[in-house]
This record gives sequence, structure tokens and C-alpha cells, in this order.
Amino acid sequence: MALALPTPSLVVDLDVLEENVEDMARRSQELGIALRPHAKTHKSPELARLQVAAGAAGLTVATVSEAQVFADAGFSDLFIAYPLWVDPEKGRRLRALAATATLAVGVDSAEGARALAAQLGEDRDRVRVLVEVDSGHHRSGAAPEEVAELADVAAHAGLSVDGAFTFPGHAYSPGAREAVAAQEAEVLARAAAALRGLGLRAPTVSGGATPTAAAVVAGSMTEMRPGVYVFGDAQQWELGATTPDRIALSCWATVVSHSGGRVVLDSGSKVLGADRASWATGFGRLLDHPDARIVLLSEHHAVVDDLQGPLPPLGSHLRVVPNHVCNAVNLADAMTVVQGGRVVATWSVAARGANT
Repeated sequence: MALALPTPSLVVDLDVLEENVEDMARRSQELGIALRPHAKTHKSPELARLQVAAGAAGLTVATVSEAQVFADAGFSDLFIAYPLWVDPEKGRRLRALAATATLAVGVDSAEGARALAAQLGEDRDRVRVLVEVDSGHHRSGAAPEEVAELADVAAHAGLSVDGAFTFPGHAYSPGAREAVAAQEAEVLARAAAALRGLGLRAPTVSGGATPTAAAVVAGSMTEMRPGVYVFGDAQQWELGATTPDRIALSCWATVVSHSGGRVVLDSGSKVLGADRASWATGFGRLLDHPDARIVLLSEHHAVVDDLQGPLPPLGSHLRVVPNHVCNAVNLADAMTVVQGGRVVATWSVAARGANT
């Protein structure tokens, strides 16, 4: 595929993307649970519309400003899956959001719940609350045995407690998927039982991530929130959660040097992001050269090693797969959408930098 694009550019293969969207929608239907994809991955209203058209019940976001971007784009069912600490400014913005969209937010402490209730004021019953529970990732979230007490505090503060959620982030480790999905199911079952014990008859039970989507335990949750599945990335490739033919986003990069007998590309950390998990074999991969790895990454240089065969000529183009696609997208203003070797659209990364 030859494209007349400035490099480096993020390029989306629309056919592969649509297949990924449809497959995850099918997976959630087979499990009998709702799909609420995490839009922090793509930050694009155009892509979110494809997900909703395929059956997504709503969107997950990570910040109030991301919620504002998608609400302004017409999306009316949003979950901020984050333990918000709400000050007066965030309270004002949440009240405005609740006037235009069905809104849920996360809490994981009594203090956070009380601050949320105080800042929402008379609008507190218009925002649903989900208690975050730690299912083993040990990042944020209450312990399972604390869920009932925290939900009771939130309810007594006047908040509408709707359920519990978790993020099984420790599945981002080779060979961990099935064990983590089982652990997630057990923790969510404990959280749901605690909430039912407080009189919540049908709590929302929200979990799931791209690495565990294929291993979700049926009946363990009412909705799942994968994000990276739409694009795939080098991490998911190495974890076995995707295959090269299912990677929909790559960075179109130019070979700028053969210094040291290696390929040097113009797609540095300011384009790909600098994420590299301890188990990752490089700073990214090449979609058309599966044995190659990016072994050195600086701001504007990506050095490739283990490229089989003759070096691609200077000025030629390669497709780079970022390690962590969420970071790469957040560094771009737009994504070029291609189909059948032709550019068919440009999608704005509308929620780029929406971190507050």
C-alpha cells in the first residue's frame, strides 16, 4: 500500500477496524452482557458512532473533559470510570453534563463520595455512582470487603448508588489472562452480593479489558469496557490478545537513515509514545516485518533491529505498531482513514489532551 501522506502519520485501516468493532459486539452479545467501550483509546466521535451503531450501550471515558467532548458530539450515556475527586469546578461541569446525558461516575473512598455529593448539590440524584473495587491490579479501588460500607456512605450522602466496577489491569502480563478473568469474576461477585445486601436488587457490575475480553466469565458482569480492541497494538500482539491481521492502526513512517546498518525511522516517542512494559520485546513492532523490533526510541528517531532481508531503501515507508495505542492517539491531532488502499476520511482526535 502506497499513500501520499506526510510522515509520521497515524493510519487506520477501516476494514480491519470495522471487523474488530463487530467482533467485540458479537462477543458481548454471546455473553449476554452490555458493551460499554472505553473511548479514551480512540478519542474520536466518528469511531464511537461505529461502536454505538454496532450495539454499544454507551461509552466509558476517563475524565470529565473526555465526557464533555463526547456529550457535545451527541453521546448521551457516559460512564467516567475513575475515582473522581470533585472540587467546585468539576462539580459545575458534572452538573452541566448531567443535564444533557445519562451520567455515571466512580468513587473508591468515603471522602470522595462525600465530596462528590457536596459538589453536585441538588443534582446529586441525577448522577449514578459505581463503587470501584480492586480486583488485583492494586492501583485504585476499594477492597471487596469495603464495598458495602462505602456504598452505604455514598447513599447516606444522597448519591444514587448503581453498582460496582473494576479494571483487571494485571492481565497486561504474559499468560495471565485466564487467571485474572477468574479473579475479576470472584471479586465482582463479592461486590454485587454486598450491594444486594444493602437492597440494590440489580446492581450494575462493570469490568473487562481488552486482554481479558476472550476470557470473561459468563454471568460475572452486566457490562464490559474494553478499549484497545478497536485498534490493537504491539502490547496486545505480544499478549496474544490480537494478531497482526487484526491491527487496525499503524504509524506510517519514513526510512531516514541506514546508520550502523540498521533502519532508522522518523516515528519517535513524540508520535508513538514511550511506553514499554517490562516484558515487552521492544518499543514497538513493524506490521509487515513481525521479527523486527524498535530497539531504540528517542523523540524523533526509531531504530529498528532484526529486520530480515535487505534494508528498505531510504525514503521508503514502513508501518509501525505502537506499544500502547492509547498514548500514540493522544499525541496526534488526527487519524487518516484508509480503505482499499485509498484515503477515505480524516478523523479528528477530538478528545486529545482532555485530561481534566
